[in-house]
Amino acid sequence: MFVVVRSELEVSAVDGAPLVSSKTPQYGGDAGKAIARVKPHWARMGITRVANLTGLDRIGIPVVMVCRPNARSLAVSQGKGTDMDAAIASGLMESVELYHAEHIELPLKLGSMAELSHSHSFAEIDRLPRVAGEQFTRDLVTLWIEGTDLISHEGRWLPFECVRANFTVPAPPGSGYFDCSSNGLASGGSYDEAIHHAICEVVERDATALWNRLPSAQRRSTGVDLGSAPDGPCRDVLEKLKRADFRVAGWETTSDIGVPAFFCLIADQRDRKSHHGIGAAAHPVPEIALLKALIEAAQVRTTYVSGARDDLQPEEYREAYRENRHRLAERLLSEHSPDRRIAAAENVGIVSNLGWLINRLQAARVTEVVAVDLSKEDIGLPVVKVVIPGLEGPDDHGGYVPGERARRTLGAAL
Repeated sequence: MFVVVRSELEVSAVDGAPLVSSKTPQYGGDAGKAIARVKPHWARMGITRVANLTGLDRIGIPVVMVCRPNARSLAVSQGKGTDMDAAIASGLMESVELYHAEHIELPLKLGSMAELSHSHSFAEIDRLPRVAGEQFTRDLVTLWIEGTDLISHEGRWLPFECVRANFTVPAPPGSGYFDCSSNGLASGGSYDEAIHHAICEVVERDATALWNRLPSAQRRSTGVDLGSAPDGPCRDVLEKLKRADFRVAGWETTSDIGVPAFFCLIADQRDRKSHHGIGAAAHPVPEIALLKALIEAAQVRTTYVSGARDDLQPEEYREAYRENRHRLAERLLSEHSPDRRIAAAENVGIVSNLGWLINRLQAARVTEVVAVDLSKEDIGLPVVKVVIPGLEGPDDHGGYVPGERARRTLGAAL
């Protein structure tokens, strides 16, 4: 059953009970404030409705979709949370991020590295995530955008392709060489919070790409004992999944960077051919990282049930595809050995966490963390795109090209 959130944000739950506003760690500690900040800009960003998808599945973890029919990327964004306000805030902020990356109004430069290098400081272009296709050269004429390196605090020029989320055609000149995705695109209650979310996402994608390339024996050793999760939101989510007859497994994917990261899988025990849910997350606090991965897995499962997201392909609903996915999930579950416990760590706040994240990146031989401020003054919502040369990009698409870190992981496994 869909429950539509109108532009006045009048929300009712599936069972008719009122929705209670509560705290969420994602957006300034208050989901209600995040929703209120976005509300005046719905029309400009093309948001037509927010639909509650929770009741389409039996898990009970709040999931919503936010519709933007005229989007230049995904017309449907998802949101999830431990309560409905958190889920709505999550979905709205994802839409906010995409809108800003679709409508970039910052100055761009058209030219090649060869002709611009005398007057422009470029990021470490050779260490950026690539996609399959032709080889990038210094003579390629393309568009560039400037960001700020958070380590040196100096300007760095990036390929525009690494920052934009406008996927309309034809693509800008010189496209098709670098990862063009929403990886590292984030918003928050403040600029620092947006940067924090963005770095955590880039670290998560890097960690997942490396973990996916580990041999089975090493992946087995990363299994997490979910029973070691402390009392609180993680336990509540795990209990909901258990009551709904889902098998849940988690793995710690933390890389040499040292930022806690997890990958979670949920499998329906009532219907082996139904869609699984997977989720991944990274955060300085292990419990928060695990919680984010768990609720993302529930969101992915509910998204498949709804069928509403516009990047889902028809073959993903065919029996052969689902059977193959089931076999892959069963193999992962058979390799799972719950040897690791959830470590305890205090959440010391955004600013302290941000400093710690950058220190961890530097210790792992990262020399640049480039942030592009996409915020629009007349909207007033902090939105950034963070690009970290040297880290792996998303590996969940056919064009992924393993970078130096992934090749090193594969080499060590041989």
